Amino acid sequence: MSRAPDCLLWPLRGIPRPRSCTLFIISFKFMFLVSIMIYWHVVGEPRRQGQFSNLPVDVPCPRLVPPTPPSSTPPQGNIFFLETSDRTNPNFLFMCSVESAARAHPESRVMVLMKGLPGGNASLPRHLGLSLLGCFPNVQMLRLDLEELFRDTPLATWYTAVRRRWEPYLLPVLSDASRLALMWKFGGIYLDTDFIVLKNLRNLTNMLGIQSRYVLNGAFLAFERHHEFMALCMRDFVAHYNGWVWGHQGPQLLTRVFKKWCATRSLGDSHACRGVTILPCEAFYPIPWQNWKKYFEDVSPEELPQLLNATYAVHVWNKKSQGTRFKATSRALLAQLHARYCPTTHAAMKMYL
Repeated sequence: MSRAPDCLLWPLRGIPRPRSCTLFIISFKFMFLVSIMIYWHVVGEPRRQGQFSNLPVDVPCPRLVPPTPPSSTPPQGNIFFLETSDRTNPNFLFMCSVESAARAHPESRVMVLMKGLPGGNASLPRHLGLSLLGCFPNVQMLRLDLEELFRDTPLATWYTAVRRRWEPYLLPVLSDASRLALMWKFGGIYLDTDFIVLKNLRNLTNMLGIQSRYVLNGAFLAFERHHEFMALCMRDFVAHYNGWVWGHQGPQLLTRVFKKWCATRSLGDSHACRGVTILPCEAFYPIPWQNWKKYFEDVSPEELPQLLNATYAVHVWNKKSQGTRFKATSRALLAQLHARYCPTTHAAMKMYL
C-alpha cells in the first residue's frame, strides 16, 4: 500500500508540523487563490455565456443597401475589430460596437476578425450576434490567423515562443500585439469591441487617444499603412516584453513609445509631433474608467448631446462594466447610446432580454 505524504499525516499524529511543511501548505493555498483570481480575470463570468445560449440564432434584418462583394484579404483603410479568444458568440456590446461603426461608415469595410471562426469556405457558426452583424452589407467576418498576421513583422518570433507557454494575460496581450500588426500591415482604424461609435472617423489619421493625464490608450488607433510609429511599437513590444504586468504591452507601451517618438518626458508637453497626434480624453474616453458606473445612470435626453459633444466614440470599459445589467428601455446613458447608434442591436435586446 502506498504511504501518505508526511505533511498530511502530521496533523493526525498530533505532532507539530515543521516550518517547511507549513510554508508549503500556505504557498499552495496562496497559489490556488491566485489561480482562481487570474482565471476569472482572463476568462470572465461564465453566466454571461449562459444568457446567450438561450437566445435564438437568427434576427430579422433592417432594410439596408445591397451588400458589396466580399474580399478574402483585408484591403487598406478598413475599420478593424478583433476577438483573440475562441469565442464566436458576440455579446450585445460587441454587436453594438460593430453596428455603430458600420452605420457611421457606410462607405468603409468593417472587418471583424475572430480567431474562433472556421477558415476557408466553411459556414459561420449559428449565433444571434453573427446573424445580426451579417445584416450589414459593409461588415465582413473573417477568421483571425495570428501566425499569418505576425509573419514578416518583429512579432513573429515572439508569437512562436509565447504560444507554447502559459501567461496570466495572454488574451489581452495577443490583442495588443494584433492591433499593432494590423495597423502596420494594412493601415486604417482599429477599435476595441466595447466602443460605441458616434461620428465618422475617416478624417482621423496617424492618431490615438489619451486616456488620462499620464497614459495613452490603444483601444482606438488610426494609422497609415507601414507607419514608422507602429513599427517602433512592435519593436518595443518585443524588446521590453513583460506579459506578467497588466497593460505593460498596451497603454504603457504606447505611452513610452510616444514619449520616445517626441523626445519628451511628459504627455502634457506634446500632443502632436513628427506626424502623430494624441487626441484629448473627450474624443474617446469622455468618462474615465474610475467612473464607469456613470454609463448605467439615468441621463436626460437633453444632457446627452452636451455630455458627448466633443466625442467621436465612447469607450464603455467592458473590463469593469461586464456583468452589469440595465434595462434596454431605460434612460440609462448606455441604453440611450444603444437606442441611438445601434438600433438593430437595441431592438434585439428589447426583444430577447
